[in-house]
Amino acid sequence: MSARSPTNLDVSELSGRARDIFRLVVEGYLDSGHPVGSKALAGEGGVDLSPASIRSVLAELEAGGLLSAPHTSAGRMPTTSGLRLFVDAMMQVAQPNEQERAAIAQRIAAPGPVENALEATSALLSDLSGAAGMVMVPTREPRLSQVNLLPLGETKALAVLVGEDGSVENRVLELAEGGASPSVLEQAGNYITAQLAGRTLQEALSAIRQDIKNGHTALDDASRDLVERGLATWSEDAQKRPVLIVRGQANLLDESALDDLDRVRSLLDDLENKQSVAALMQRAQRAKAARIFIGSENRLFALSGSSVIASPYHDAEGKVIGVLGVIGPTRLNYARLVPMVDFTAQSLGKSLSRMIG
Repeated sequence: MSARSPTNLDVSELSGRARDIFRLVVEGYLDSGHPVGSKALAGEGGVDLSPASIRSVLAELEAGGLLSAPHTSAGRMPTTSGLRLFVDAMMQVAQPNEQERAAIAQRIAAPGPVENALEATSALLSDLSGAAGMVMVPTREPRLSQVNLLPLGETKALAVLVGEDGSVENRVLELAEGGASPSVLEQAGNYITAQLAGRTLQEALSAIRQDIKNGHTALDDASRDLVERGLATWSEDAQKRPVLIVRGQANLLDESALDDLDRVRSLLDDLENKQSVAALMQRAQRAKAARIFIGSENRLFALSGSSVIASPYHDAEGKVIGVLGVIGPTRLNYARLVPMVDFTAQSLGKSLSRMIG
């Protein structure tokens, strides 16, 4: 195999023995996190070739861009391109068994508000993967039952939005110059609660604005300004701000991380910047099943060399309402986790459809 652009390689171009050796190297690396040497490949359960023949094939695979040889080891490990070829063309997935399916569905469907299901799902994904679990909050707004406005300094107020499903969300609202008195906040909160009950912010925005425009309210100027300011801010915020729940970051600091602290530190920094990770997750929204993002294929993980397995989840009408997934080192157990992430997405979608109807 001559050296060429790894993106042009196809599994059909590999000889039978090259395919076998490549698969053993990748599976060995994913299992141990360490490069795989020719001695291990020639051992029990390996290939029936001489060490010299194995080394020759390894050199060909390295020249083709599928394997690399870290300078600290004589063994080989898959490159990003090698992992991509493996997961796209050679990986045999292991579907979750009945016991695992029942456990996942039961944990997600535990009683409580939507937030509990999302938190439980993120923690569940972390437990399943041994890495970090991520859930992007549904893009649809909850139907509200109550809004309270509380003073938060001279120029800000805290809006406490209570949903019909029991969810609670706090949002900070910038006040007009001069702030707002407690009585103005109370009047505005009472009015919004009365008008929004059973509606989403988006649904109620035009109705309330029309109400104010036609003078059908008893609000004074200060309260009216506060209501309009709040609704405009929240409505825009709901569309532009994906909320990402991440659990299990501590799992990323395992024993193997001690050999590569810079990579792990970079990954944790990436997770702190949730907006960038959420933007990557959103790329999986239109996928029919789990998408796999591997290492340096994405600028976000160019330094940390991490992988993401992400899958969309849907409401009862089949509309995508969010994305969930796991993030960790490139040696994730893709064969097990890809179908597990898909099934978890299906279970979360069904559970949320019952909650938010």
